[in-house]
Amino acid sequence: MLLKYPIVSGPRPDLWTLDPGVLHLNHGSYGAVPRRTQEVMSALRTEMDANPMVWFRTVADRLTASRLALASYLETDPAGFALVPNASAGVTVALQTLPIPAGSRIVLTDHAYGAVRYAAERFAKERGAEVVTVGIPLEADDETVVALVAAELDNASVLIVDQITSGTAKVFPIDALVTAAHAHGVPIVVDGAHAPALIDAPAAGGADFWTGNFHKWPAAPRATAGLVVAERWRTAAMPLIVSWSEYDERMPERFDMQGTYDYVPWIAAPESLRVLADLDWPARRPQLTALVEEGAKILAKALGTGVADVVHPPATMRLVELPPAVDLSGGDALKMRVSRELKAEITFTGFEERKFIRLSAHAYNSLADYEKLSEGLPRVLA
Repeated sequence: MLLKYPIVSGPRPDLWTLDPGVLHLNHGSYGAVPRRTQEVMSALRTEMDANPMVWFRTVADRLTASRLALASYLETDPAGFALVPNASAGVTVALQTLPIPAGSRIVLTDHAYGAVRYAAERFAKERGAEVVTVGIPLEADDETVVALVAAELDNASVLIVDQITSGTAKVFPIDALVTAAHAHGVPIVVDGAHAPALIDAPAAGGADFWTGNFHKWPAAPRATAGLVVAERWRTAAMPLIVSWSEYDERMPERFDMQGTYDYVPWIAAPESLRVLADLDWPARRPQLTALVEEGAKILAKALGTGVADVVHPPATMRLVELPPAVDLSGGDALKMRVSRELKAEITFTGFEERKFIRLSAHAYNSLADYEKLSEGLPRVLA
């Protein structure tokens, strides 16, 4: 079957250590670390355990080098870029920093990631504020998204929005949302968990806070994420762990040293960026877009459903409708059954009354992966 983008080269599962007997079709959840990056991590851990005293005395310089490399990749100001374990931690730092007075509103959408919603609810309870959820139809265009959000910004102390929604695989119009929030005098926090490597310069939209994961599409080690803080908030932004670096007057550095944290993933992360460069990522990304689009159509046909008509779907994620009779009320039970019986790793999601499989792809995937899933999944779902 022909794809509408030219193939840069074939799939490269050899660059990873993934089990070849498993269909890995959910890169968007936990990512996958390339072999080369794993080797760098192994060497760093060997060095650390050979002399922990020297390691912790000298690790700060390596963290600085890695942080600068990751900030450069995002094309963001390194003076406002800090390393954090994940995007949820970045959102928590933002909420901890911002003034949220009693009686004010924390505004987010019904596409928000669950952990982000929980964080908003925690801070609302602590500060005597209210969480307001804006309903955004899955098929809403950019103008509708902005209008619906802007209508709820009166008396808001903060707006939290996804750059790419996790559960619904939809790209939000961040530049326009930043403009709308600031027009109402409301700080905006952008959850860019899925954005690095899928959106060019994802942190360049002028948000008060932006946070994104490197363990997803950049394929960096897990527990590696970035937090970008606008200049006006840098003095107040503090790491979640009170450690020696708490009293560093400089914004990024105070986030670096968090006691005996495992810094190996942060230091090794730039190696994954070099793997992407060697894959010619700017050319490969549209190839993967075509791959996941075609794979989604094949799966939808096998299930007798369709591919969700999402405005601005992300480059390598698609939603395939599940048959109405499929029951997802058992938590992860169905996902575990698919893993056990089909040797396939996928994820299910839902929005309003609709149920989906969220497919995602990386350079180790091929069309044969989706074809094989399509052969077995209807039986498991029956």
